[in-house]
Amino acid sequence: MQEDAARDALKAVEDPEAGMNIVDLGLVYAIRCEPGRVRVKMTMTSPACPAAPHLVDEATAALRGIAPEGTDVHVELVWEPPWTPERMSPEAQTRFGWK
Repeated sequence: MQEDAARDALKAVEDPEAGMNIVDLGLVYAIRCEPGRVRVKMTMTSPACPAAPHLVDEATAALRGIAPEGTDVHVELVWEPPWTPERMSPEAQTRFGWK
């Protein structure tokens, strides 16, 4: 799997509180694709986010949906560096009034 394909799959995962996908919200920090393995590091806007388990599960399912059978998919929730609005896409920043 290629990183671009993984990023596109993650764009289908929407944060239910924000009503926008996790990529444009800047929640996806890293995507690493290797033969037979996909690793993603993502965060939440706040450590208290009640949607965190749901979003990790949805991200994992989105990646498994496009990965070749048998691919090891792991989505890790990280808190460093802390999320800031500057991580959002320009479209998201405009939508939420950050720019």
